[in-house]
Amino acid sequence: MFSDPNSLSLQRGSFAESHTIETPEQTNIEFTVAGVGSRALALLIDSLIQAGVLLIGLLALTAFPPKGVWVVSAIVIILFLLYYGYFTLFEIFWNGQTPGKRKVKIRVIKDTGRRLNALETIARNLLRIVDQLPGFYAVAIAVSLLNKQNKRIGDLVAGSLVVREDSGAQVQPDWYEPEPARHAPLGAERLSDEEVILIESFLLRDRKSVV
Repeated sequence: MFSDPNSLSLQRGSFAESHTIETPEQTNIEFTVAGVGSRALALLIDSLIQAGVLLIGLLALTAFPPKGVWVVSAIVIILFLLYYGYFTLFEIFWNGQTPGKRKVKIRVIKDTGRRLNALETIARNLLRIVDQLPGFYAVAIAVSLLNKQNKRIGDLVAGSLVVREDSGAQVQPDWYEPEPARHAPLGAERLSDEEVILIESFLLRDRKSVV
């Protein structure tokens, strides 16, 4: 058993790593770590959604073109919100999921099993600018392959972990088996509670008199 309630252990499964958390109630909660492939598929779905929204935004700008410097400003703001705001807002309000993650059934959580707060989610997604270098998330893939929990740089900084939702966080109570009852000597099991209390009081009084 672990002495620290938040202590963690990693167990290698047949195809994926598992992340086990022991609660103060001595209950093990197990998560299956999402692989690079499932995360890439979720990112592909999200990227297609972003591309569709971007296309609609560009068509809107074409139909109602702003004038002057506002053209560049509007495009920059739209691109920033679409790229960073998309992941951040969805993961905040959808409890660690984006449409792509929900489709693939994976979710972002903290190493302790709790949900990320807003600041941790923002930090995790702002670091996408590093993870995607020099292109196609090459840094993220390389870093993920170098650690057992498939964490990219954003996950390492935010203390987050992407897990499979269909693995279910299997709860495995670890109960202690009670010791078998021993037979009371000299037929003491036939004594009532009042008789046991009386005998104990007599023995304690006798002990005090001797002392």
